[in-house]
Amino acid sequence: MKPMGRRSLLTAATALGIGAGLSTHAIVSAADDDEDSDISLRDQDLPFIGTEETFSTRELMKLNDRLFLEDTGLAELGPRRIGAMDEAGLNVQILSAHTPGVQNVKGQKGIDFAYRLNKLLVDGPMATYPGRFKAFATLPLQDPEASADELERTVREDGFLGCLTNGIIGKKFLDHPDFEPLLARAEALDVPIYIHPGLPPDEVFEIYYSNMRPEYQKEFQDQVLSISAYGWHQEVVTQCLRMITSGVFDRHPKLQIIIGHMGEGLPFFYKRVVEKMGEVTEKSLDKPFEQYFHDNFWFTTSAFPQTELLDLLLDFISVDRVMFATDYPFANMKTQTDWFRGVELPRKAKEKIAYRNAEKLFRMKVSGK
Repeated sequence: MKPMGRRSLLTAATALGIGAGLSTHAIVSAADDDEDSDISLRDQDLPFIGTEETFSTRELMKLNDRLFLEDTGLAELGPRRIGAMDEAGLNVQILSAHTPGVQNVKGQKGIDFAYRLNKLLVDGPMATYPGRFKAFATLPLQDPEASADELERTVREDGFLGCLTNGIIGKKFLDHPDFEPLLARAEALDVPIYIHPGLPPDEVFEIYYSNMRPEYQKEFQDQVLSISAYGWHQEVVTQCLRMITSGVFDRHPKLQIIIGHMGEGLPFFYKRVVEKMGEVTEKSLDKPFEQYFHDNFWFTTSAFPQTELLDLLLDFISVDRVMFATDYPFANMKTQTDWFRGVELPRKAKEKIAYRNAEKLFRMKVSGK
């Protein structure tokens, strides 16, 4: 048998339900929150828009040297997914391609692949189940100009809601000058960029996560540490902080960025980040450092059904900037919706997070509402 590479190993980890940040303690916390049967019956009429919901194809999995596992549900965009949505009470899924998408594919091959993936959604689930599926564009990010053009095409022709990127792009973050065409086009189109975590570069993996105990490597645990257990959450926050400090939002004040997983750890560090970075950027940025989080960022709950984390996020970020997500198929949809129905927030605030904020940002309506 051909040995599995590091990227193939990550698919095995994903299939075990640990590829998207949903930890055991998160599931236990959700179950604990739902012990009272009266809580579980609360807000059963609440509509939901899922803003981080993943798909893939055989071609995409093969491209990224991953094992394609049927039971993950990644490639199923029909009755099985719709059935899970109905069971959970999830009205709409906003689909995005599984990390790293095609962003590492150079030249015309990447451009053509991104186009095929985007058209697959338009001609497939979006046509078959009107109103149930929306989408973020997959972009050939090795070519920022082509990415800007494909973003515009998908938004104008196919009704896409923005785009999703996956962590570091080659060896560059979105604050690099190469990506100015994409940032400017997203701002001009008035659509957001969702920054999802991605695989660490090989150099980062070797320095931070390799050479651990042999049994960890055998059980893929070193792989998990570099992604869903810790590594890629920190990388997303690093990318966001770089975007602020490099002046991205001074150049593009209307640009909107979405990050998932209850803020990727940012709420824990929020006060310290604001205090320390506020001091060193006071004379170089147009606004106080803190203000950019309130003007240019949105946060989703994907795969973290933990009330204490939502409370911490809402301590620093307005309820008007938080949106619901499940991270399907790596997290159970019904677990997420049941948890959120039981959260003790005013009904108006719950409606904002569950669907109204997404309706506002994406200029859409939940079907039938």
